[in-house]
Amino acid sequence: MKTGNKGEWSELLVFLKLLSEGKLYAADSKLNKIEDIYYQIIKILRNDSSDKKEYYYDSKIKIKDSKGFILEEVPVYEFKKNAKILLNKIQESKGSFSIDILENFLKKIRISKIKSNSTNKRDISMVVHDPQAGYEPELGFSIKSQLGSPSTLLNAGKTTNFIYEIRNINFTDKQIDEINKLSQIRDKIEKIKSLGGKINYFDMRENNFKLNLQVIDSQFPLVVSELVRNFYENGINKISDLIEKIVEKNPCSFNQKNFHKFYKIKIKNFLIAVALGMIPSKVWDDEFDATGGYIVVKENGDVLCYHVYNREQFGDYLLNNTKLETASTYRHDFGKIYKKNKKFFLNLNLQIRFIK
Repeated sequence: MKTGNKGEWSELLVFLKLLSEGKLYAADSKLNKIEDIYYQIIKILRNDSSDKKEYYYDSKIKIKDSKGFILEEVPVYEFKKNAKILLNKIQESKGSFSIDILENFLKKIRISKIKSNSTNKRDISMVVHDPQAGYEPELGFSIKSQLGSPSTLLNAGKTTNFIYEIRNINFTDKQIDEINKLSQIRDKIEKIKSLGGKINYFDMRENNFKLNLQVIDSQFPLVVSELVRNFYENGINKISDLIEKIVEKNPCSFNQKNFHKFYKIKIKNFLIAVALGMIPSKVWDDEFDATGGYIVVKENGDVLCYHVYNREQFGDYLLNNTKLETASTYRHDFGKIYKKNKKFFLNLNLQIRFIK
């Protein structure tokens, strides 16, 4: 039987629940259902083998192959029943697990893998009736689940390292060695400051990520570097709290006399971009891979989404439900002082995760 973790099974749960309900409801900024805003599902497209299949929502779910031939017609109640079984198994299980009771049903509906083949941000594709525009587009959605451990919004990598120059000090080799042996980055920064050193943003490890950030604003790499520095230096991890620190410092010297929310708006746009399409190592041209938006599986199994019609609520949800965290310093090559061209540097890493 197929084995997967909670996140992978959650993607299958979304597939089954949407076909059993025929609607995808929108969420407000606090992840509550908005009863009068939803997509009416026409069909879901799935590609988990060599042949792409289409699942049409009707009185029965009609499963067609890529040539339009009907492979199976399955009553909607079977999707509803098995979605409930799957939800219960996800809620009670830990780690990686299989669900034998679903095996025959998955064979019947022509699913050979738990997770459909997908692009970087698009986890599920569907054709919907758009009530606002009055047409039927094919949309892609990214899926995040609250059923397991909190998901990452932006994964760490060497590509997400920010480079800081340490000024006003000339370290000895012994001092560098002593500081680098400290286990916590915050302790290292405190030691640097106690010796008179000042940590200033210098550059980014990945030039493509830097350019992606500059699509949002030419000074935005500096803004994100302040998020990162404050996290490691002061131990503040919630993005909403970090924004307050940035507003106080005003690294871009914006005119804030009229209380324009420069930093909040730019960081909100950044989080939305990451959620729907931006990847550090790839050129981002302000196009979204997840063209429909973002689907969240709640702890109670409800499946809700954020899309173009409630972009502001999506941004507020991201601002209030994400945090920075420390990834592996060894794997991603950060957190140690090093010398280059007679100057001293410290790399700090950006990883963003949802708050449970």
